[in-house]
Amino acid sequence: MDLNKEIKLSDLFRRPRKAKKPAKAAAPSSKRAKGRKPRKHEVVGLKVGASQIAASRVVNNGGSVPKLVQLARQPLEPGVVVGGEVRDVSALAQMLDSFFTEHELPRRGIRLGIGSNQIGVRTLDVDGIEDEDQLANAVRFRAHQALAIPMDQAVLDYHVVRETVDESGSISRRVLLAAAYREPIDHYVQAFREAGLELEGIDVEAFALLRAVAPERASTNGDEPSAIVALSLGHDRSTLAISDGKVCDFVRVLPWGGAKLEAAIARDLALAPDEAAELKRAVSLAVDADPDPLGDPRLVLAREAVTREVQSLARELVASLQFYQGQPESLAIAEILVTGGTTQLPGLAEELERLVRARVRVADPLAHVEVANIVSSRDDLASLAVAIGLGVDS
Repeated sequence: MDLNKEIKLSDLFRRPRKAKKPAKAAAPSSKRAKGRKPRKHEVVGLKVGASQIAASRVVNNGGSVPKLVQLARQPLEPGVVVGGEVRDVSALAQMLDSFFTEHELPRRGIRLGIGSNQIGVRTLDVDGIEDEDQLANAVRFRAHQALAIPMDQAVLDYHVVRETVDESGSISRRVLLAAAYREPIDHYVQAFREAGLELEGIDVEAFALLRAVAPERASTNGDEPSAIVALSLGHDRSTLAISDGKVCDFVRVLPWGGAKLEAAIARDLALAPDEAAELKRAVSLAVDADPDPLGDPRLVLAREAVTREVQSLARELVASLQFYQGQPESLAIAEILVTGGTTQLPGLAEELERLVRARVRVADPLAHVEVANIVSSRDDLASLAVAIGLGVDS
């Protein structure tokens, strides 16, 4: 398997049409082409996190709304995947094999999401190059300058997301580039091979997150366009993605996950992990919530521990947003869309909004798919948002 071809990036919504050179008129379409039905493309979107394996099965129908036909998830043993990287290839292979068998998922057409600090995403402007091979060489050279990943250790892919031609006929291209260290990718590919699963491609989790929850159009802040900001709160890390409505401009993996809430409760109250997890489920950050609805004084201390950890998340988020806004062509931030299992904590969005001082809204993972009743009735959709986006074609 050619890993350089195996990683496939997906730009957002739809690919902008390439600018046309002053040119010949397009040939009329044949009747056969006009009557041809869009080809269906079924994808199993798969997210492997630190605490769970999550999958979606999506039927993509060309230009029509993708149809979500199946969702599945199961816990993953601690330590198999840490920080988005595989630590035990054989254990992951066994769990993937069991997962696909139990849920009767197709073993082909799988698109895996990756998301860790070992991935770099950048946009580059490349001018004056028409030949595709020369463009590829130029992008690789620029990648070496822009990303702190040695090119001999990297898996690299790119998409041209905008192309313009000036009056003199000179071409300028805006390129979305992603690069990841090869070794962590190798570990995933090896686990899939051992499990008898066929990868169609590997996608960046941040791109899938935006495909799942981003609005069709970027919003405005007054008369100015504003960025689309999406945040997926995972178990041991969280993914922040920022888009201008056409392409992902900024990606950051934050070293914060929902597991920190349970760890803080366990530490402050000297509880076992399972006791801390049970107590966390009774905590609410809602302003008008009774801090001790169960008559358990530990709940007050648990809420204080959770509040401190959410403040830590807010600091990480604010620092990342400030870094983004320091970049050329950055946009104003009107709202932040949040998803992930931690959003089930009552009052979380309101508390983040107060701390970050930007509107925070819980995202709808089903915003861009047609769904069956058995899917839409689930109460764990927030934990499946990235998996759903991975199943959707760009």
